[in-house]
Amino acid sequence: MRYAETGYNLEIDLSRGNIERVETDPRLTELHLGGLGTNAKILWDRVTPEVDPFSPDNLLIFSAGLLTGTPAPGANRTIVSTISPQTNLMAYSMMGGFFAPELKHAGYDKVIIRGQSPDLVYLWIHNDKVEIRDASHLKGMGTNETADLIRQELKEPNAHVASIGLAGENRVFYASIEQGRSSCSRLGVGGVMGSKRLKAIAVRGTKDVNIARSAEFMEQCNEVLKYIQVRGENPLGMVPPILAGLGSPQEMRIHDEEWHTTNFAWGNARHRRKDFWTEEVETKWTESSENARQRFLSCYNCPMSCGASVAYPGIPKYMMKCYSKLTYTMASMTDLDFGFRINSKAQAYGVDGFTTPQTIAFALELYEAGILTDEDMPGMPSDPEGRFFWLLERIVRREGIGDILADGTYWAAKKIGKGAEAYAHNNIKKHEQLPLKLGMMNPVYFLMYCTGEKINITQIEGQFPQAPFPTKESREEFVKDWIHVPAEKFKQYFLDWELRGENSNPYYPTVEASCEIVDWMEQMHYIDDAVGMCAGLGSFPLKPAYHLHNYPTVISSATGIDMDEVGLKQAAKRNRTLIRAFNVRRGLTRDDERPPEDHWRKRFPELEATLLDEYYKFKGWNNQGIPTRESLHELGMDYVSKDLEQRGILNDES
Repeated sequence: MRYAETGYNLEIDLSRGNIERVETDPRLTELHLGGLGTNAKILWDRVTPEVDPFSPDNLLIFSAGLLTGTPAPGANRTIVSTISPQTNLMAYSMMGGFFAPELKHAGYDKVIIRGQSPDLVYLWIHNDKVEIRDASHLKGMGTNETADLIRQELKEPNAHVASIGLAGENRVFYASIEQGRSSCSRLGVGGVMGSKRLKAIAVRGTKDVNIARSAEFMEQCNEVLKYIQVRGENPLGMVPPILAGLGSPQEMRIHDEEWHTTNFAWGNARHRRKDFWTEEVETKWTESSENARQRFLSCYNCPMSCGASVAYPGIPKYMMKCYSKLTYTMASMTDLDFGFRINSKAQAYGVDGFTTPQTIAFALELYEAGILTDEDMPGMPSDPEGRFFWLLERIVRREGIGDILADGTYWAAKKIGKGAEAYAHNNIKKHEQLPLKLGMMNPVYFLMYCTGEKINITQIEGQFPQAPFPTKESREEFVKDWIHVPAEKFKQYFLDWELRGENSNPYYPTVEASCEIVDWMEQMHYIDDAVGMCAGLGSFPLKPAYHLHNYPTVISSATGIDMDEVGLKQAAKRNRTLIRAFNVRRGLTRDDERPPEDHWRKRFPELEATLLDEYYKFKGWNNQGIPTRESLHELGMDYVSKDLEQRGILNDES
């Protein structure tokens, strides 16, 4: 008997209309845990470096994490993996809600989709019954409308539906997959789904998920719940309110947006407005949020209620996703009411809430500079809000200038030319970043920005504070109950970190400490993404409910796998190394691992080179960022080094 996981994947070939239920190898679970880890192994084995993101040979994998669907609080993530049309590297994007737990209860750990349907279709998964159904009547419909119509058609109100909108159908490079309370937004997974002519997947499951040592497991789950309650009653008082608690940043609950509006850049990720947040703005924005918010919502088996449904007058109700409350508002240099209005339409179309507003702001900056003209934008309104709506419509339909902008700022700038590349200034590996522009370089964040395979800082940063606390006393207070650290030295790294002087950015944390801190934060994200845990309870917040010291017992009691801290770290390292090797095989080089030139006002080229050199060495990679034979052998991945050698990527000189 398999525990925590079902032991079966669904294999769907849309070209042939073929459906298979395939038993999986339990040894892969021991090596990679599940979720992102086993997704990466499948992609490594079956998607060669020559495969285009929109090719029928590309795979689109919907995976439940190892603990998803069990009583583990917060274990509800769906991990979607494929090749990104934006970066041409591996994409992995997560969503919460109920989809993955429902999939697990239907009897499957993954849905692996290959091929390309001749017509628009959707999948219906109901326990052992799996169908490919006609979706021609759903063409062009919004994501929420699609889900509602499918549930009505199936006469199954409890089905959970992941769908694409018009952006996905038209292969927009940053199209999302939307699912009720959450979405897979980054790196264009919705565009890949559209390329396969798959409008949606609906799932309903009523089967049990078996637990190896149920009494021990439930005891661990209860301990986690107690900790969540204590943290809820005692938020950290040393950081901004948005970072003080657990769960995804609860932007619809917290109205103090000074931290976001003053630290993040406005417009085309270029302008900081340190004097923006005033009492008058706070009063107005609080009123807007309270009026728009209908009720708080939770994902499957989670007490946090991080999300909220928005019922803004005159627009369809929708779910406000994490970190998208302000992205359109700040990109358009307008107000929060506009953000609420355009978010509804953008989510119905199915586009990434980070890339889309930045791409529109980029286009308007080109227009102001005379690089794009009225000839490129005939009939565009004159007001900022009207322009954003106008450009959004053209992007999702790939009409006119929208057809170029639909590829994101990196590719659009190359097509537009005339100096447009200088305005696409916020990319790493061809992907738009959070609009965060700072003064002094932070060595920890330099490494995370440069080297993260997710190419999205919120999926890399986490348990180590983002900045030093101002006083020694506050730092000492913080480390008192900091049980989450891998070793005591991490407490000292933080105690010694100061705002000014020798122990401040950019030369502190030291190169060695920076490598270790980044490695710890990465470990936690790779564990969360393998077991299907919400980052809001594990890898992202300060002092989370899940950490390196309690995770092994939780995983062992759920699965029956003999897991300790050493084994858990090794599994995380194996997954991280495999994704790095996959991306190297697809052309990733050291030259790609650079943050935007204007990300920090002051840059330190020699220090940056040293940080990369030492980080690569720390991870077991050569000075080009390629995993070495020795490190691959240690992880039981000789098959990777053999492949890289045969391709001439790994040789005696590299």
